[in-house]
Amino acid sequence: MDAALASPWHAGEVAMQRTVGMAERMDELGRKVIRGFMPEQHRAFFAQLPFVVLGAVDAAGDAWATLRAGRPGFLHSPDPQRLRAALPREPQDPAEAGMEHGDAVGMLGIELHTRRRNRMNGVLRRSGEDGFEVEVRQSFGNCPQYIQLRDYAFVEEPQAAPVELDALDGEARALVGAADSFYVATYAEVAAGGRQVDVSHRGGKPGFVRINADGTLTIPDFQGNMFFNTLGNIALNGKAGLVFVDFASGGLLQMSGKAELLSGDEAAADLAAFDGAERLWRFAPQRIIRRAHALPLRWFAQDNGASPAALRTGAWPAA
Repeated sequence: MDAALASPWHAGEVAMQRTVGMAERMDELGRKVIRGFMPEQHRAFFAQLPFVVLGAVDAAGDAWATLRAGRPGFLHSPDPQRLRAALPREPQDPAEAGMEHGDAVGMLGIELHTRRRNRMNGVLRRSGEDGFEVEVRQSFGNCPQYIQLRDYAFVEEPQAAPVELDALDGEARALVGAADSFYVATYAEVAAGGRQVDVSHRGGKPGFVRINADGTLTIPDFQGNMFFNTLGNIALNGKAGLVFVDFASGGLLQMSGKAELLSGDEAAADLAAFDGAERLWRFAPQRIIRRAHALPLRWFAQDNGASPAALRTGAWPAA
């Protein structure tokens, strides 16, 4: 097999790895830890989750990130190449438009009360309207860095109708400005394997996302695993979908728009304001949708103490 074809990384990820002198090492590591199937530990992990994070791309090429919830067991892996989701259609979710039969999707299983997480991407298959399964293309684990500990409880409360915003309003700005985490969906067109979608967790101390005067967001990238899935995708196509969770109400604030990596003098000037950041990227929302009570879950934070993850995320004044 050609060595280039065997690499799990696409051109954008490799380019980012080269900027930190890690391309050769990550090539070797990637071939060991990124699999074309789900190991037994990951299959069991997804089956115990109360929610899953999904990344999808609609027909216009816009990326969306979303959360879907269910009682543990709503996800089930019948074999290492497939993950089934007992999730009916959700017409109020803009990500639904990118979850048709044959669409590429990204999945993140994250357990906030243990800070465990595993990633997977693949191709969605539908045989009805009550659920779907994903054929695995890539499966790999992630470390617990920057995940805020949270316990959860299920509630019975009807969803409110979604509201599309022209720009971030006061309520949206308050949610983003106080957030200690969000999820981001990105994708790349990969010559050997078609479209590859990723959805990732981003975390920091409350206020780690800066809202700029023009409504764009400046987002720090802290030290991580050097996979550069998100930033590598952004480097290739400049599109992203973000979702912020209102943990107290189960609400979701979903955005789709343009993303760019900051470099040169602009990045250097801003990095000084983001303690602990190694690089920055900017997101310009083009569509913003608020969905109150979108999830039947409510979360409450645990004390993170003085963990290394907490110590390595900075704090800074709002712009």
